[in-house]
Amino acid sequence: MTADSARPVFQTYDVTTHPSQGAVNVAALRGEMTKLGLDGFIVPHEDEHQNEYLPDANERLAWVSGFTGSAGAAIILQHRAVLYADGRYTLQSREQTDPAVFEVKDFHGTALSDEIASLPAGAVVGYDPRLVTPDALTRLGTAAAGAKVKLVPVSPNPLDIAWGPARPTQPMAGIVPQPLAQAGLASADKRGAIAGSLRANGVAAAMVTAPSSLAWLFNIRGGDVIRSPLPLGQTILKNDGSAELFIEAGKVSDGLLEWLGNEVSVKTPDEIAASMSALSGKSVLIDANTSSAFWLEAIRAAGATPVTADDPCLLPRACKNATEIAGTKAAHIRDGAILSTFLHWVATEAQDTLPTEIDVAQKLESLRVDGLGTGAELKDLSFDTISGFGPHGALPHYRVNTNSNIAIKRGNLLLVDSGGQYVDGTTDVTRTMAIGTPTPEHRRMFTLVLKGHIALATVKFPAGTTGTHLDILARQFLWAEGFDYDHGTGHGVGVYLGVHEGPQRISKALNRYALQTGMIVSNEPGFYKENDFGIRIENLQFVTGAVIPRGGERAMHGFENLTWAPIDRDLIDVSLLTPQERAYMDWYHAEVVKRVGPLVSAEVRAWLETVCAPL
Repeated sequence: MTADSARPVFQTYDVTTHPSQGAVNVAALRGEMTKLGLDGFIVPHEDEHQNEYLPDANERLAWVSGFTGSAGAAIILQHRAVLYADGRYTLQSREQTDPAVFEVKDFHGTALSDEIASLPAGAVVGYDPRLVTPDALTRLGTAAAGAKVKLVPVSPNPLDIAWGPARPTQPMAGIVPQPLAQAGLASADKRGAIAGSLRANGVAAAMVTAPSSLAWLFNIRGGDVIRSPLPLGQTILKNDGSAELFIEAGKVSDGLLEWLGNEVSVKTPDEIAASMSALSGKSVLIDANTSSAFWLEAIRAAGATPVTADDPCLLPRACKNATEIAGTKAAHIRDGAILSTFLHWVATEAQDTLPTEIDVAQKLESLRVDGLGTGAELKDLSFDTISGFGPHGALPHYRVNTNSNIAIKRGNLLLVDSGGQYVDGTTDVTRTMAIGTPTPEHRRMFTLVLKGHIALATVKFPAGTTGTHLDILARQFLWAEGFDYDHGTGHGVGVYLGVHEGPQRISKALNRYALQTGMIVSNEPGFYKENDFGIRIENLQFVTGAVIPRGGERAMHGFENLTWAPIDRDLIDVSLLTPQERAYMDWYHAEVVKRVGPLVSAEVRAWLETVCAPL
């Protein structure tokens, strides 16, 4: 075995990773539905923990439909089946499903409600209450009531029964401490602060089910879910700061128990009901947007009063402390050296060999796995790499596979969106590169996107500003010319946690959470010309503390950049940039050389100095 073949491989490209038997699996589910008197059954992508990425045992949507994307849902009726997949999976959803079995539609906020509202009066539709949030269930219930459709909870899940013994076992990855050198704040301090807020609101306890919140609250990490180092479980956090953590015994070591301390009781999931009964007559907080409807009803069944509010870990987790910021800065510099080495390869060797989209993604992954001597140990990718050339780049969340794979060619653009999970940080970066000589249209559109990126990177804003308020900054130059893009401009990012993290985001959609010091967000405007090419420029940045600018009166927040890798100067039309924008690009590229130059080879360093020279 060669050294290269011995390296771990994180991403595969075979569309049959979760092969669907199409009519066979749907027929098996319909058989179980008939036993229960169901005319329809809802199959969401999300699992019991509302995860974006799932363990194999919870890939229910993939089993019944063949579709393996991270966002979607299906409704299986007795004589038809509909798969809903959002725009990022337009090609994939059709490639992976049997058109003789599934009708594929666009997924949006009211898709399932609209489908239920279209059913005949008297139809009975089942759902698994463990897989649906209370908020989502309310919307479905409203649609069902209007159509006189009966919506009923079903347990056990008939799909699980139909899947039978072939269903993979639940993951049992060991849970490990996240050291204070990375976490920055002890679990006892986190629990104490949240307990104080519970007391202030007259709440006896909080039921927390989001795996990312468990990981943050207890300073632990797991391996139950790909692309995110999450432990699956639940916790009841009491208003005295003590907690009961419910996880499978096989994931627990003596060292973990010592790490958690005496104020945390580790129990199995089977013991949750008994613990809840002790809360009878008391108020228990639960997040109706991230927990399942099952837990809301379990609180009521225990005689407690549910209080629906945000997960109490949500905002504290989003506002990174100084140690987390320092760690993610270091991770991004190491990752920037790796990415810069990859960009050098694209600009030199790949221009002659013209590899395929899969070759491109595998090259970048191999560099991240290797680490290039930077000391970076790649724990996982932070998401499946997007490697889209030409018309595939025009699909904002294209996932290359063995069926769609094409070779890059001169005269068009290559878009690569990728990231890594490191113990001290999570990265996410997009670069668009010219293969051969770019056209004037390529350069014009790239520069309009770049101007929006710079505007969002350099803005100052007062306390109380949300991402909704700032979104227009990234779009203004495209709007002025009659263009736009249909995705959000920025999402929250964790520190060795999820690459998509709330509650903050930057988008047209209304967001009620103000941007606060320490929040990490992406800055990723783009432009997509259908069937031709795509452009996106993405860096991560974090919110800085508010200070009064010189000569000003009010304190202003800003953003500090995290991502360091060159932006393709061949795609920049300098005549479209203002002097201030040119100065920013010159500063940014000088910082790339300064920060990542010492970590790359002499050949790459010489290339960096050329491509990062002042405009």
